[in-house]
Amino acid sequence: MSSSLYYKKSRLKQLRAFCYTARLGSISRAAESLFLSQPSVSLQIQALERELGTTLFERRGPNIRLTTQGETLLELAFPLVHGVDTIGDSFAGEIGNLNQGEVNIAAGESTILYLLPEPLKKFKEAFPKVKIKLHNVTGRDGMKMLRAGDADFAVGPPTLGASEDLDYVPVVDFKTVLITPRGHPLAKKTSKNIKLEDIEPFGLILPPRNLATWQMVKTVFNEHSVNYSVTLEAGGWEVIKKYVELGLGISIVTSICIDGSEKVSQISLDKFFPDRSYGVVTQQKKYLSPQARQFIDLVTSKAS
Repeated sequence: MSSSLYYKKSRLKQLRAFCYTARLGSISRAAESLFLSQPSVSLQIQALERELGTTLFERRGPNIRLTTQGETLLELAFPLVHGVDTIGDSFAGEIGNLNQGEVNIAAGESTILYLLPEPLKKFKEAFPKVKIKLHNVTGRDGMKMLRAGDADFAVGPPTLGASEDLDYVPVVDFKTVLITPRGHPLAKKTSKNIKLEDIEPFGLILPPRNLATWQMVKTVFNEHSVNYSVTLEAGGWEVIKKYVELGLGISIVTSICIDGSEKVSQISLDKFFPDRSYGVVTQQKKYLSPQARQFIDLVTSKAS
């Protein structure tokens, strides 16, 4: 083997050890994922640091953290390592064999429950051998996965794509509605005569305050100088709808979660709240496998 070829093969191993360690935050976890010993991973990273003449990690006991130089290298190296490691599936897809490989999607619970089932069913019918991984994560964690290469793309509201390194393509818009138990005093209201002041006396059931709905409600009520109260925080639209059915409160939800089977009354609040869009978020300058692109085509076809 020529010294040049050996050098290139060693460089790939070094970069792979570095990228896995950076993403997993631990040499031991990187070694486990790469089926190598911890000393082997450490030596590869040290050799890479020597060749580049820099320090890639700050080492504080068992904890390690990327230096500024390490962050720069990770941004450059990860797409290369990921591309090499997935070249088999990508090549097969590019030449027309889409029925293999894996697609990783980051999305919140509401997106997974209400938006993705139809395109997922169509995709699995067309490509039954492609493995789909749905990562049920919040928006912030989804963006971390996308930037780390653990997700091919994310699906959700436009706040996910609010960054210069990301692209957002809207797919579908949803209304904001007030849901109440049947027989509730507000159930007789219509979208034309409902006022925010009508909601003020009644306790709201909302998702946790770190999610977008809470901030949306706060902003709209503040803009209209109307008070409101939250009597119950509950995670997930299905839980919230059930609690409203049981008479534990009323809620303001996105119509993405309403399918008509709920035992609640609905009043549109679109004169107060703007429509909320859901779409696909991808990372700029990142290669997308043909399988991932095909899935995105199915998702975005809902908008046509």
